[in-house]
Amino acid sequence: MTGLRSNDRSFSSVQFRRLSDEQCQKLYWASLEILERTGVRLYEQEALDLLEKAGVPATDGNRVRIPSGLVEKAFTTVPKQVTLCDRHGDRVMPVEGHRSFFGPGSDCLHVIDHRTGERRRPVLQDVIDAMTVADALPHVDFVMSMFLPIDVPQDVADRYQMEVMLNHTTKPIVFVTPEFSGCVDSVEMAEAVVGGPEALRRNPMTVCYANVTTALRHNQESLQKLLYLAGKGLPVIYAPSSQGGVTAPVTLAGSLALAQAGTLVGLVLSQLKREGAPFIIQGWGGDMLDMRTTVMPYTDPDKRALGADFAHFLGLPMFAIAGCSDSKAVDQQAAAEAALTLMTDVLCGGNIVHDLGYLESGLTGSLAQLVICDEILGWLEHFVRGLEITDETLALDLIDEVGPDGQFLDSEHTFQHFRELWYPGLLDRNNYDGWLADGGKTLAERAAERVAVILAEHRPEPLPNDVAQAVHAIVERAEAQEIHQ
Repeated sequence: MTGLRSNDRSFSSVQFRRLSDEQCQKLYWASLEILERTGVRLYEQEALDLLEKAGVPATDGNRVRIPSGLVEKAFTTVPKQVTLCDRHGDRVMPVEGHRSFFGPGSDCLHVIDHRTGERRRPVLQDVIDAMTVADALPHVDFVMSMFLPIDVPQDVADRYQMEVMLNHTTKPIVFVTPEFSGCVDSVEMAEAVVGGPEALRRNPMTVCYANVTTALRHNQESLQKLLYLAGKGLPVIYAPSSQGGVTAPVTLAGSLALAQAGTLVGLVLSQLKREGAPFIIQGWGGDMLDMRTTVMPYTDPDKRALGADFAHFLGLPMFAIAGCSDSKAVDQQAAAEAALTLMTDVLCGGNIVHDLGYLESGLTGSLAQLVICDEILGWLEHFVRGLEITDETLALDLIDEVGPDGQFLDSEHTFQHFRELWYPGLLDRNNYDGWLADGGKTLAERAAERVAVILAEHRPEPLPNDVAQAVHAIVERAEAQEIHQ
């Protein structure tokens, strides 16, 4: 399922879609019309220069109307697959088709402490703990930093987060930086780990997630990251924000068409900068604002799978969202929403699925919730497996041998095959007395205990000392530059 340890583990045996090809075609044409008719504002001169060179001059300062032909041309050069590697250069995440890979999110403003249940502001040790747990969990394929630590200088917090990720896991990394300079430093740190720019380009172990202001207004920092990474031949996730009823139409179709129009802007610019640059689109769209609370929910059912269907129609790798919850605690709602969102993304084939362990609509993260998501993924791995029907699995000779008066418990066939079934490590299957004897604990309590065991026992593979020092030197340089500005 995860793709980390065996390339034949995937979710492609079961598929589900909400949008037909005809509907996807209409959405695509709508996105093209938005770009040609309405246009977008770009707040980065290099982006405007690239488009002008391609025959698309700006009007009204920085407003560009991109012809559909330029979008179609970009599809002829952009790769349809992006492969992410681990620290050792192993190509562990072939992002393509309906293959799904899973990891946490980044930059939560709060953490629910698994030791006390307290909701508090996170510190750098929380990021270290998150990477240690993520490194240990078998169904977590990549990492994001999960928390925004308050005990480091905030102008360079992203560098500290990147340093922790590089030091405390060998898994691929999706990183986020508020400013362009943080993206440059993060890439330099990754290059120091793998052996230089060309080594990182050949075997990318990192990918930057660029958050764009809105689909119609592309902020300078996101455009700078996009063009810098494209120029280096490194993958980038380009995801314009859209809130139905605020920055986009409240209707699902209108919000989705607008969001994907913004994504296509990034596609065009990446290919104008460097043909063949790897590009990952957002596998969502149709987000809405809850008009009762003014909160943008993460787990509403209306938008689920729509963006993924559209990405599959375009044939491009996607960044997706699941394993999250709008709940404020590790409770029944959190488990239910995590399971429902993971199920839908597994069935619709979301590729790089992030935000496992997220609560409170992305404001809070929980390591206990992350562990619960890993358990859910174990269940889903078995659910989507194809059924092997052979003489051995049908066991007709054994059935005849045992007959109506026998039983199968002590047969060699049972001993050989019973381990092939799924056995939970966290969900409870004991009888009531056994459950009480084990302490009568809830799922949240068992998950918190699992986190404690991992932190006590798991030791991620460290970076070599000289490499760790080189990475830290980049952090110190950035901090010194901020002090002197």
